[in-house]
Amino acid sequence: MIRVGIGGWVFEPWRGVFYPGGLPQKRELEHASRHVTSIEINGTYYGTQKPASFRKWAEETPDDFVFALKGSRYTTNRRKLAEAGESIRRLIDSGITELGDKLGPINWQFMETKAFDPEDFEAFLALLPEKEGSRRLRHAVEVRNDSFKVPEFVALARKYGVAIVLADSDSFPLIADPTADFVYARLQAASEAEQVGYSAAALDAWHARAKTFAKGGVPDDLPLLAEAAKHDGGRDVFIYMINGFKPKAPAAAMALIERLGGR
Repeated sequence: MIRVGIGGWVFEPWRGVFYPGGLPQKRELEHASRHVTSIEINGTYYGTQKPASFRKWAEETPDDFVFALKGSRYTTNRRKLAEAGESIRRLIDSGITELGDKLGPINWQFMETKAFDPEDFEAFLALLPEKEGSRRLRHAVEVRNDSFKVPEFVALARKYGVAIVLADSDSFPLIADPTADFVYARLQAASEAEQVGYSAAALDAWHARAKTFAKGGVPDDLPLLAEAAKHDGGRDVFIYMINGFKPKAPAAAMALIERLGGR
């Protein structure tokens, strides 16, 4: 499974461009989910959502659609991650399983100031639940401090089966090592100068990387911190067009989806 999408769906500059003029705001998720194959929910980062909201979002999207969601900033923006258990539980108990089969990975995003403390970070990874009821949960961690660019961090993520978010931003470390049975990429280099945010060559490169990751391999054009680990069963791949020139994120996502065979 390769999913490509955007971060959130409420963004005023998309109106009249990605969203047709006159489209009611309450129908924007319905529209977006027919043009991309996944969306990362941002609201869960800023505050607790209600079960009814998750149910509503699931009902408004196609049967084969998948949501990722961001873990709460109150969980990750703390001095001691080992004490995050209650906060993690608050997100899980907020009703995320109301998404049903449309529940994808949870991305736990850390601030640039959060440095790698092996003992404390392992304590955090150990707190992440593998299941909620009968539903499996998958977790990714998005780190933004260069202190994480060490093999020890890769080894920890592999130990707990947690994906390391792959980012193409000049501002954050690029860690391309696959550490789980899925890959989670957040692409942040869209340019206003490019018609669809990324050049054809860049989109071709991400298409090839997505296919390689999905087959269980590792792209040979991305640097690794540790020995490459092949996953014989293949991997799910989630790619989100997030930043750079955000107004072109939907166009970039749709261009990559077209290369992958269409919606």
